[in-house]
Amino acid sequence: MDEQEQAYVGFLKERYGFMSDNVDHPKHYNQGKIEVIDYIEDKNLGFNLGNAVKYISRAGIKDPAKTLEDLEKACWYVKREIERLKK
Repeated sequence: MDEQEQAYVGFLKERYGFMSDNVDHPKHYNQGKIEVIDYIEDKNLGFNLGNAVKYISRAGIKDPAKTLEDLEKACWYVKREIERLKK
């Protein structure tokens, strides 16, 4: 998040009480050194590939019982991107 975004988030927190840590930086989003969204944005992956990366990197972290479902969602987005590129 750049300085302008940080300032805006700070403003929202102060003024309206928005963006709690559960919204802004949930624990299951921070398993490594960087947040997945930062990687997705840095690589300009777009919607489909970004969602695939998101589901793969967080598979089973929020709910271990849904690991397979998370990976199936990632596959769905990859397949959708492949179909988009074939058009």
